[in-house]
Amino acid sequence: MHRPATLVGWDIGGAHLKAARIDNGRLRAVVEKPCPLWQGMDHLARACDEILATLPEEPVLHAVTMTGEMADLFPDRRSGVEHIVACLAERIGARRRDILHFYAGKDGFVDVAASLQAAAAIASANWLATTACCAASAGEGILIDIGSTTTDIIPFASGQPCSLGRDDAERLQSGELVYVGVVRTPLMALASRAPLAGAWRGTMNEHFATSADVFRLLGVLDEGTDLYPAADSGPKSAEGSARRLLRMLGADLTPANGDGVTSLARWYRERLLQKIGTALAQVISRGQVTAQAPLVGAGIGRFLVPDLATRWQRSYRDCAELLCPGTDDPALRAWAGHCAPAVAVARLASLTA
Repeated sequence: MHRPATLVGWDIGGAHLKAARIDNGRLRAVVEKPCPLWQGMDHLARACDEILATLPEEPVLHAVTMTGEMADLFPDRRSGVEHIVACLAERIGARRRDILHFYAGKDGFVDVAASLQAAAAIASANWLATTACCAASAGEGILIDIGSTTTDIIPFASGQPCSLGRDDAERLQSGELVYVGVVRTPLMALASRAPLAGAWRGTMNEHFATSADVFRLLGVLDEGTDLYPAADSGPKSAEGSARRLLRMLGADLTPANGDGVTSLARWYRERLLQKIGTALAQVISRGQVTAQAPLVGAGIGRFLVPDLATRWQRSYRDCAELLCPGTDDPALRAWAGHCAPAVAVARLASLTA
């Protein structure tokens, strides 16, 4: 069958659904929708339908990658893959002439019939799609994809990914997966004490504040990427974030401590960077890339990667340069970087279909 002119790359996470549309080889749109899979499959069904409603009636090639199979809705990853595949097959199958393929990493793309047999390769492979795409363009580097919840650190050389881990358990061990991000990470995961007003204060083991509050106070959070309520369901404002941040230390926001909140936010930023930097040191120590290999930033938190590049005396590249060359729209380029796996899996599908 002739390859359709329109391709859609899907990245199905446990909290967000991201999709990238390519028409005749050019990136046309990137969207992200909240999709709390842990609350039920109906959230995925609705988010899928909203995206499908925007597509042309002509045949479309859909290329899917995922991490959502890790949601605690499912008893294990294989079951998660099976349910997600079934949901997409039902909805995309209703379009009759569309083609649905799932990314299975080094095994390429498989159809619905082969998906269960390839479940282990399909599960949590979105980082590999991004790395493979960047590697094909840049040759050598270290991808650092900082998302809302997690960070991927993947070296690549000679145009190929050099990852050691395959599943999340192995990637946590190898330093290639760090469970911190710039929106959803609860601050209790970053430290058990924090500095305020000249003293070290114990912190609460409660979901009082998240990393979104830190980066909102520092003025670097793209609010369009923060799709869930704040920890207290309160206002997503600088004042609201300051109140939540101080609550982590058992304190209230007052005129006396208001000036210290920004310093506290900078300290939490440093704690998060230290966690990523420690894993990066582990990955670099393997010696798979040269000292000249750049750090390639992806994800909504890639604004942190230039700082890491400076610390490691490496150059920096934005993944959007590699994933969507020829795209002049700055907003579209920004969202391509935010949702890199969706763009990457569509690009890979365009090369193999």
